[in-house]
Amino acid sequence: QIQLVESGGGLVQPGGSLRLSCAASESIFNINSMGWYRQAPGKQRELVATIASGGSTNYADSVKGRFTISRDSAENTVSLQMASLKPEDTAVYYCVARRSVKLYWGQGTQVTVSL
Repeated sequence: QIQLVESGGGLVQPGGSLRLSCAASESIFNINSMGWYRQAPGKQRELVATIASGGSTNYADSVKGRFTISRDSAENTVSLQMASLKPEDTAVYYCVARRSVKLYWGQGTQVTVSL
């Protein structure tokens, strides 16, 4: 069982930046991939970004060029640097880890982009 704990959410103005972090309970070398999903009110959960164990990354079209996913193997963390935030980025952001066919989810952290 992989435990994931997110941090770094909050309220930010449009055009601002936030950095989300996700701490895993075990070495991320044992995890196939990690990433971030988000869910806005009344909408389905959607992929934001992923990073595989080999380092390859994948982004939703809506965040390309604005968000950057990275990992720190020494700290067993994955981060999401978000810039040029828009009101439509408002959502609960969830960290996810995949090992084989199983997914593990964090509890989520709220990001609100508003004046």
